[in-house]
Amino acid sequence: MMKLAYRKAESLTCLLIVFASVFAGLSLLSEVKATTPVISLTPLSGNVGSNVQLVGNITTANGTFQVLWDSNLLLLNASAVGNNVNVSLTIPTATSGNHNITLTDFAIGENANATFSVLTAYSLGASQKPAPLQWQESDDFQVFLNMTGGAQGQTNAANITVTAPNNASYWSLGNINTGSDGNGTLAVTYPTDFSSGANTNFTGQYALTFNSTLAVGSSFVGLTNSSTYHRDQTIDVKAVYSPGQSVTLSIIGTNINFSANITADNTTGIVEYQSSTILLNASASSTYTVNVTALSGSQKNPLDVQSFTVPGFTVNVTTRNRAREPVPNIPVTVYENQTGKLYYISNPTSDANGSTTLNLEVGDYFCNASFSGQEIGNVNIIVNETSTTFDLACDLTNLRIMVMDEDGVLIPDVEFQLARTLPPAQLNQTSAVSVDPTDVNGTSVAHSLLPIFNNASVDYALNASRYGMLFYTKTDLQLPVADWLNLTIVCPKENLYLNVTGASGQPIGNAIVDAVEEKGGLLYSNNTSADGTATLRGTFGRYFLQVYADGMKLNETTVDLNATAVNATIKCVLYGLNISVRVSDYFGQPIPNLGVTLKWIGYANSSSGVSGSDGIATFPNIVGGNLTLTTRFAGQISPVAVTTVYVDNSTTVEIRLDKYFIVAGMLVDLGQFVTVMIVVVFAVLILCFEVYRRRRRRPQQNGS
Repeated sequence: MMKLAYRKAESLTCLLIVFASVFAGLSLLSEVKATTPVISLTPLSGNVGSNVQLVGNITTANGTFQVLWDSNLLLLNASAVGNNVNVSLTIPTATSGNHNITLTDFAIGENANATFSVLTAYSLGASQKPAPLQWQESDDFQVFLNMTGGAQGQTNAANITVTAPNNASYWSLGNINTGSDGNGTLAVTYPTDFSSGANTNFTGQYALTFNSTLAVGSSFVGLTNSSTYHRDQTIDVKAVYSPGQSVTLSIIGTNINFSANITADNTTGIVEYQSSTILLNASASSTYTVNVTALSGSQKNPLDVQSFTVPGFTVNVTTRNRAREPVPNIPVTVYENQTGKLYYISNPTSDANGSTTLNLEVGDYFCNASFSGQEIGNVNIIVNETSTTFDLACDLTNLRIMVMDEDGVLIPDVEFQLARTLPPAQLNQTSAVSVDPTDVNGTSVAHSLLPIFNNASVDYALNASRYGMLFYTKTDLQLPVADWLNLTIVCPKENLYLNVTGASGQPIGNAIVDAVEEKGGLLYSNNTSADGTATLRGTFGRYFLQVYADGMKLNETTVDLNATAVNATIKCVLYGLNISVRVSDYFGQPIPNLGVTLKWIGYANSSSGVSGSDGIATFPNIVGGNLTLTTRFAGQISPVAVTTVYVDNSTTVEIRLDKYFIVAGMLVDLGQFVTVMIVVVFAVLILCFEVYRRRRRRPQQNGS
């Protein structure tokens, strides 16, 4: 007993120690913050303005985080994706050396740091004129040295070297001073602030270097004051030679071959030439070469050679028909009025929007549009910087066709065939013209048709049809030189003679015949006479014919109503059927005096009868189809059986009531009969068993 008590006490003590440890751990967890690890910072060093990728995580799912630079400059404030942080950062202005990047979970204040090292960077460049202007020989330009990521408040020696196109080098010594942010700038003027002999006397690239290799740049000096010109601009050429030296200036290119002898200024040696007429014949998208050479003495090395371009202006010419609609696939020929020459060897063609894109220089032009070599329109245009969009009117006419029937009803989906009757070889292209079918408003438009050719009217052949059946033809259709030609076509009406018969060929009188146009919109209806005939007059087309009697559809068919009078016979094989319903019991014996109701599925119509001694209910001269047969006992509402059948000929429908059978002229429920018989048999068995049991016990009692 003592041993058992000791073990219980030991177990209780262990349990108390476990609980105490758990509670202590939970209390410590509430005071300790989780660490937000920075997984990577790529790269770990770089220049001011460079990008780094920070990947980390925070404890707060989808929480707000901040990224700080040196704990005070906010670089980014955003939300994590789950617990993940993956962002790109731009290094701000800073001095050289190590700096802290801090990732903070804003909700709970967790921080993690990474170190980024800022490197000193230099950039070297020169001042430029606004494009396309450029420096010319004898011009000065400034050279800029920029420094970022340097030490704070430091003076740095700078040696800037410029190497001219003739490979001569010149230098400028100075200091670049950094501020508190580690940035500094030094600006010097070339050639003024450079070593003796520095000049811009050569055409080409001037290479810039800082302290040999720390930074490089370049500046271009040319002969002309611009790298591009238009015809109406003044060309300005400037070069430097010996004072009083004679030179030859040439400008050569498409339609231009200019040359002139010029003498350099006796004091400065500058050769300068300006002209507002040299480029008057220049062609768009062309390149021209300027060359200055000495007539005497030594030539410059490198030679004074430079190219410039005449870009032209992008000009849009839209070909439009007389209705102001754009016309595609029209060749446009361009002549320059000043020279009378063809501007394009290969004539451009208007696109799907009627637009033709041309590249033309300043000037006057004559544009014409042609159709199979015949001019159908022209326009004079003046091109300058502000006028670059023009319309070219073409003598092409729109044809609007409206189709209606004799009652003024607009007819959709009428199809057309339209073709020029002039020989295709004469027009040098196919004669067929595409025309869309009429829309819901009975209207179709054929766009941009040629009204005249070689000063003669063009004849067109037009056919109109519905469902592939032709109902209109015109072989001498001519179009005026106008915006529109409106043509109205009347779709004729035709007679349809119908003969409606039943299953055995008997005429069906007073039946309703509906003719519904296949594509909708037109409906004609009439009743048959006593002999089963009816006449419908409808618009040319294709129709669904539907025959109804007593509100039920008897038959439907499709007929084409065209120019020939149509006679159609519709035989309604479901009409006039004799249907018998024979009701029998489980053993096939007929059941008399049972109510039978026929109901047409989908209709409210029904017919009722009573089975005779032979179990048959007769329904003469009715409409077949999908029927529901319902049988009931006399005087009862609930059905005994419900059967669905499809009847398409005179027939007898068998209905067997398997739940019943007839005994001595009485209808007995088979289920109830079987139940009673089981109960009776079971009772007899029990009675027999009891009698047997009592007889066995009686001899035993007498013997005792």
